[in-house]
This record gives sequence, C-alpha cells and structure tokens, in this order.
Amino acid sequence: MVSEVSIIVTLSIIIFISPYISRFLKIPTTPIEIVLGTIMGYFHFLGHNHLFELIAEVGFFYLMFLAGTEVNVRTLLAMDKELKYRGMIYLVLLYLFSFIIVLSMGFDMIFTLFLPLISLGLIVTLYKEYDKNTKWLNLSMQIGVLGELVSIVALTVTGAMLEHGFGIKLYETLGLLTIFLLAMVVVFKLFRVLFWWYPEFKTYLIPLSWDKDEKDIRLSMALFFLMIAVMLVLDLEIAFGAFIAGVFIATFFEHHRELPHKLSTFGFGFLVPIFFVYTGSTFQLSALQEEGLVMLAIMITFSMILIRLLSAVALYKILDIRQMILFALSHSMPLTLLVAIAALGYHSNKIDQFEYYAFILASLFEVIIVMVSIKVIASYKVKKSIEV
Repeated sequence: MVSEVSIIVTLSIIIFISPYISRFLKIPTTPIEIVLGTIMGYFHFLGHNHLFELIAEVGFFYLMFLAGTEVNVRTLLAMDKELKYRGMIYLVLLYLFSFIIVLSMGFDMIFTLFLPLISLGLIVTLYKEYDKNTKWLNLSMQIGVLGELVSIVALTVTGAMLEHGFGIKLYETLGLLTIFLLAMVVVFKLFRVLFWWYPEFKTYLIPLSWDKDEKDIRLSMALFFLMIAVMLVLDLEIAFGAFIAGVFIATFFEHHRELPHKLSTFGFGFLVPIFFVYTGSTFQLSALQEEGLVMLAIMITFSMILIRLLSAVALYKILDIRQMILFALSHSMPLTLLVAIAALGYHSNKIDQFEYYAFILASLFEVIIVMVSIKVIASYKVKKSIEV
C-alpha cells in the first residue's frame, strides 16, 4: 500500500512540472500526465488508495461537466438542418465502419461500441491552441455534441448490460434513463419559460458585476454535485449527469461569458490532471513486455482513426480535404470515455486485463499521434499561406 503522503507529494510534482515538460517536448500536457502517472506507479510512488481513486473519479466527472459547458442547447437546436443531417450520417457511418472493422479483424463484438466513441474532453483542450473561429474545430464541437450524447447513452446502456445482463434489471435501467431524459426536456423547457418571463433572475443567480461570494462558482458546483446525486439515486451513468449539468450552465447562463473559463481554469489546473495521472498509474509498465500488447494497441488506434477519416466524407461539401482530415483527427482521441468503458468491460469480465491494457495504451497513442498530427497539418497551412 502506497502512503498518502507519497501520493500527495507525487501528484503535486506531476501537476506542477507537466506543462513545462509539455512545452519542452512540444506535445500536449494530457499524455505527459498519463505517462508520468505510469512511471510513478511503476516506481511505487503512486498506487492503490481509496482517496486517490475517489478524487480521480471526481476529476473525470468534472471533465465531463466542462465538456457540457461547451454545449448550448439553443445553439444546437439552431444548427443548420443540413449540418444536422450530415452529422447524423457521419455518426451512422462511424458505427457501420466500426462493425466492418470488428468483423474483418476478428475483434470481440463489444469493440463495436468502443471504436466509435466520441468525447468532447480533449476537443475542448484544442480551443486553448486554436482560434474559436476555426471552421473545422467548430464543426468538430457541434457534431461532437451529438456524438458524445450517443456515446454517453451507449456507455450508460452498455454499463447496464454488462452489470445486469439481459434481464428485468436492464429494462428497469433503460426505463429510468428514458424517464430521466424526458424529465430533463421538461426541466429545460420550464427554465426557458422562467428566464423568458423573468430575465433579471439570471443576473440575480449569477451577477455580471464583481461578486465577493463567487455565486457563479457556487451555483455551478451545486448543479454539478446535485446531478451526481440524482444519477447515484437512479443508478445511471454519473458522467452523463455531470455532462447535463454543464449543458444547463451553458444554455441558461450564457450572459456570463467568463464562467466557462473560470470553471475550466480550476478543472484543468487541479481536478482533471489528477484523473489523467490516476489513469496512467493503473497501467502496469511491465505489461509492455507481454507479447502482442503493443500490436493490439496499434491496431485499435489505427482502426479508430481510420473509421473517422472514412466517415468524414459525410462533410465533403462543407469542408475541404485538409479540414476533413483535421475534423476526423479531432474526434480520434476519446480518451476519457474509452478509459471509462474499457474499465466497465474489464470489471464485468467482458474484456480481459490484456485487452484493458491495450485500450489504455491505445488511448495514449491516439492522443499523442492525433495532437501532433493536428499541429503539423494546421501549421502547414499557415506556413503555406505565409509563403504565398
């Protein structure tokens, strides 16, 4: 058992030095945190500890909450019909190509749910490096919203299937999920009417001027933990509830433009890195010596990137070839959901430890390969424009 003091000190050092290493190596901070977590776990500076696991889990939920704060339902509903149509075609193609890849490579059929996963978590981090007016990135976020909703519902349903099997308990869970979604639609409509009649209520809850009590953060945290409590009571996927809480903030309190930034600063500076470090610590470095592990991880990585590149043809009239590649790559690193659903599969004995490690390793490969590729392809266009 690793001591709590060792874990606290190690986390402090990793969180502090990761951005400097990232800048030096010119790769994103997230994979640095995961790799450092793996290394520190190998040397027993990090290890199994209930408090460490709990805070890491909260970090994951907070990351999903931050992803939700990038989603304004009003903007989503106002999305161009053709874009919605092409977005749905893109998602259908993802699952279709995933099914074909699974059959052709002889993977377990559960991989059909793993490969098309889309997570906004790391797409959000791209906004820290690229202009928010970047066309391919905005489309990635807009269609990514639809993709993540599908992925989280798939995660919730898959979790229920793996935990309860095909029985009455599964149908109860699906029924509760349906009721919850309908209830959220009603709640959103009620608040839309409330704030339409009483718009000043928004600024009462979250003032625009300086507020010594930080009511904006307090309300956000209250919603975040309230949704976690609701999902615990309903025995549904907590990440989904955290995501919905973020969506609520983005939809009804858009008047406070700095709020998502304030929430993000806290998350990426503290809670979220702990989740990534913990993820790295769960991967046993010695597993790299197992025959076929790296090859399986590479196959998973290649498959996940390939199906997105192929599916991106659904946007051929909206984006040019280069932008389609960047769009597809931005969806090719669903690290958070991939780790979560792999853990579900492993703990329910649907996939073994070997496959679990392969997915963890693949998630690392994806982040590093995709982030570097996006940087190279995006900068190439800039250099070409300068030369012209």
